[in-house]
Amino acid sequence: MPSELPAVSVVIPCKDDAAFLEACLLSLSRQTVPPREIVVVDNNSSDASAGVARRFGARVVFEAVAGIPAAAGAGYDAAAEDTEAGTGAVIARCDADCVLPPDWVARIAESFAEDPQLEVLSGPGVFYGMPRLRAQLLSRLYLGSYYLAMGSALAHWPFFGSNLALRAATWREVSGVVHRRDAQMHDDVCLSFHLGQGRRCRLDPTLVVGMAPRAVQSRAGLALRFRRAFHTLAAHWPREYPWIRWGRRFARA
Repeated sequence: MPSELPAVSVVIPCKDDAAFLEACLLSLSRQTVPPREIVVVDNNSSDASAGVARRFGARVVFEAVAGIPAAAGAGYDAAAEDTEAGTGAVIARCDADCVLPPDWVARIAESFAEDPQLEVLSGPGVFYGMPRLRAQLLSRLYLGSYYLAMGSALAHWPFFGSNLALRAATWREVSGVVHRRDAQMHDDVCLSFHLGQGRRCRLDPTLVVGMAPRAVQSRAGLALRFRRAFHTLAAHWPREYPWIRWGRRFARA
């Protein structure tokens, strides 16, 4: 194991998710390697989300522009602003309804310390709050479909926003070009478009987080995710059509 681990700041976009956020922050309080700081982005919450965040010692950043892309971007900005001198600093991202294993921060820090060229690290999730076998099957179906569909369009594995980490310096390079003010954008897929080719990115299938099953509990929720997926792809076309990206990948190879 490397002797010096990079500092890891955790960003959590949040809107009206106080109960879930409390469980998420509780899991972060039990990390074997504590994060440098936790930034909770209050995206116009009408509940006690901001109060819950402060109770756990998190820094609360308010973002008035609605949508995960704006909230996540504001969180990355806040986490990166204090790390100008430390180019090795890392920003980790999860959702407010995630529950993190106790070694999550440690494993992220170790991965970036072991590979100085690594810029982005991502891992999958597994649904909690349901029988184990059902959770495993639904999780693999849900994320397997995501990885297959988006991977085909991107010409590489996509990042997963519920379990994502990137260097602060890398975020500063793309913070001005990602689609931050489009609430219909899948922010992790947008990041995948801008960072997935020409940079050292890794998917670690063993770095697993717990995620709430809300994504698969209603047809409306699934339909919304499909609409956002197509919207995100179309926003990057025609310059990033799949055959262009695959051609670029084979040319590099």
